[in-house]
Amino acid sequence: MPPTQETFLITGAFGCIGAWAARQLVLEGATVVSYDLGERPHRMEQIIAPAELAEVRFVRGDVTDADALDAAIRAHGVTNLLHLAALVHPFVLADPVLGARVNVVGTAVAFEAARTHADRINGVVYASSVAAYGPARMYPPGRLAPDAALAPASLYGVTKVANEEWARVCWQDWKVRSIGLRPFFVYGPTRDQGISATPTKAMVAAVAGREYRIGFGGTAMYQHAEDAAAAFIQASRTMPEGAPVCNLGGAVARMDDIVAAIVANEPSAAGRITHEPDPLFFPEALDASSLDDAIGPTRWRPMAQGIRDTMAMTREAIATGTIDLDRAIG
Repeated sequence: MPPTQETFLITGAFGCIGAWAARQLVLEGATVVSYDLGERPHRMEQIIAPAELAEVRFVRGDVTDADALDAAIRAHGVTNLLHLAALVHPFVLADPVLGARVNVVGTAVAFEAARTHADRINGVVYASSVAAYGPARMYPPGRLAPDAALAPASLYGVTKVANEEWARVCWQDWKVRSIGLRPFFVYGPTRDQGISATPTKAMVAAVAGREYRIGFGGTAMYQHAEDAAAAFIQASRTMPEGAPVCNLGGAVARMDDIVAAIVANEPSAAGRITHEPDPLFFPEALDASSLDDAIGPTRWRPMAQGIRDTMAMTREAIATGTIDLDRAIG
C-alpha cells in the first residue's frame, strides 16, 4: 500500500518512539493519528517541524477505553496500528495497578480493536521489552536468542510477557496478526524516562554544560530512537502471519566508550559526564536475526554516529528553544 493511502494510529504517540514514528510517517506523506492522554506533544515539538506537526491528527484518548479507541479508528479510517502506549518501569513500580491497567488492559484493547476492524487493519505492532528476559546469569554467553526463557524480574517485565502471551492466543483463537518488538536500551533525542534513558540525559547535559552521572555501566545494546521507530513502521507494513516476537537489533557498546564519544563531541564535558560502574542485570546483547527474517533487513546506526546525531539535534533544539532542559535532564 503506498504511504499516501496509509493511516497510522499510534497509541502512546507522545512518547519517545511514538514521536519518532510520527515524524517518519508525516515526512513520507502518510496520515498519522496520535492517540494519547498527554496535554502537549513536547517530544514531537522537539523533532518535528511546525508545518509537518500540523499534519498530525491529535486525538486525546485513554488506551484502556475500548469505545474511545474504536471511535478514533472509525472516524479516521485507520489502516495500521502501532501500539506503543505503556508505563515504564519506575511508574509501574510506583503504581502497580495503574501499570497493569495501562500496559496489559491497554494492549488487550488494542488487540480487540484490530479484531473488530480486521477488514481494514492489518494487525498490531506492539512494544515488548528486554525486560521480558531474566538476569544475565540465567543465560549462556553471547547474543540472547528470541526464544530464550522469559523470566521477568520486574512487574514491568511481567506486563510485557503478558502482552506477548495475549498476542499468541489472539492469533490462535481469532487469527489476529501481530508482531511484538523487544527494544533493549533506546536512546536519542526525546528519550527522557527510566534508568535506561540516562545515557541520553548525559548527552543532553554535555551539550548544555551541566554535570551528569549515568545510572549504570558495563556493556549493553542500544537502539537510536529513530531507527527503532523505523523498525516498528517496517513491521506494520510487512505484518507477517502469526504472532512472532522479535528482538530489535542495534549497537553493542561499553559505557566507557559511550562517555568517551560524548566527550569527543563536546570536549568541555570531560570530567562532567561520569557513570556508575555496575551494569544492569540484563544480558549484554540480543540476537535480532528473527526480526530480519520476519520483516526484511533493518538498519541500525553505529553508536558513535548515534551519539553524534543526538548531540547535534540537541544543540539545534537548544538554539531554537524546542527542548525543556530540566525535563530532558532531570
